[in-house]
Amino acid sequence: MIEIKVPTVGESISEVTLLRWTKKDGDYVERDEVIAELESEKATFEVNAEKAGIIKLAAIKEGESIKIGDLLASIDESAVKPSSNGKGAVEKEAVTKSEEPKKEKKPAKVTAPVTELKAAVEELKATPVAAAIISDKKVDVKDVTPTGPSGKILKEDVLAALSNPGKIAFKGSELNSRNVRNEKMSNLRKTISRRLVEAKNSTAMLTTFNEADMSSIMEIRNKYKDKFKEIHGVGLGFMSFFAKACAVALVEWPSVNASIDGDNIIYHDYADISIAVSTPRGLTVPVMRNVESLSMAEIEKAVADLAAKARDSKLTTEDLTGGTFTITNGGVFGSLMSTPIINIPQSAILGMHKIQERPVVINGQVAVRPMMYLALSYDHRIIDGRESVGFLVRVKELLENPEQLLMGKDPVKTLLEL
Repeated sequence: MIEIKVPTVGESISEVTLLRWTKKDGDYVERDEVIAELESEKATFEVNAEKAGIIKLAAIKEGESIKIGDLLASIDESAVKPSSNGKGAVEKEAVTKSEEPKKEKKPAKVTAPVTELKAAVEELKATPVAAAIISDKKVDVKDVTPTGPSGKILKEDVLAALSNPGKIAFKGSELNSRNVRNEKMSNLRKTISRRLVEAKNSTAMLTTFNEADMSSIMEIRNKYKDKFKEIHGVGLGFMSFFAKACAVALVEWPSVNASIDGDNIIYHDYADISIAVSTPRGLTVPVMRNVESLSMAEIEKAVADLAAKARDSKLTTEDLTGGTFTITNGGVFGSLMSTPIINIPQSAILGMHKIQERPVVINGQVAVRPMMYLALSYDHRIIDGRESVGFLVRVKELLENPEQLLMGKDPVKTLLEL
């Protein structure tokens, strides 16, 4: 009998949360098959079967906290693997024979409305009856509160919306409800809470603002995005421009890329930029290494890879540690202005926001341009006003003149040796 215990995932982590079992008690598992997903303070990770055999799960419910080293499951490696040629094969043959006469029948002709209804069911995550009522009564799905499993819309949900137009109940509750729900905070949410409070209480945080004209970057993206994707196999987004601009500015303003350790200041001669990513379980900040040494395509590939791992809960502790500077993009949610909180022990964080057309004065003339507010929150203990403002102005300059990202200088001034 092989025992599988909760593995060590970090020096300071003493307990984790069981997110879900991927196998049932008594199942036969192959070696290296995933049996459970766990969540630590920093990331989610999988536990694999060390041997093949019949698995017996410990009496732990999904959502419960367990200690490092606790027994998670045991595997009877002496158990014989169930044959796939026995009863299952007989049953399969019987089913196949029973279906043979049906194959002779001509399939009924599918009409367009039925096809449209099926598509509506799949898109709305609604039962067929609910989808039919929504289509027939022209119900706005935003007014329907789904109560079915996995957010599925039921017939009763649609009827409730029709009988109470303009009134919306909270998910899982009825109109005029006074229900209060009590849910245990996850380890990840506990860590986020602790670190944010620590950042506010242990740093002299200040925020400086500016704005950038995004016309040049948008023009480049519109002109080259198809060719870029064809050659590099990844889309050309805004994050690569921002990451590259920050890397260039960090080289010029090293204190923004530094951190405090007791009475010492640690300067980093590399730009490991953390990218804030929102997931269903909370905010995570995976790190791109040596951004100053990456091309635009390499940055986009790194962003796509980290975003996919965050979405699928595949981020490792290595992915989440060691950043020297952070970029967060509240603009994807529609934020026009915010003051981001420093991701300690780092000393600064840049906030991107929604691109919005606004009137601006250019050479004495009013013009409409796609503008974005930029916010730099920084630790005033290590970064003075000159450094913070200088850094942000430099990022603005690089975004508005993206050709400077190639060498970090104005091409004309370089040509003239100015």
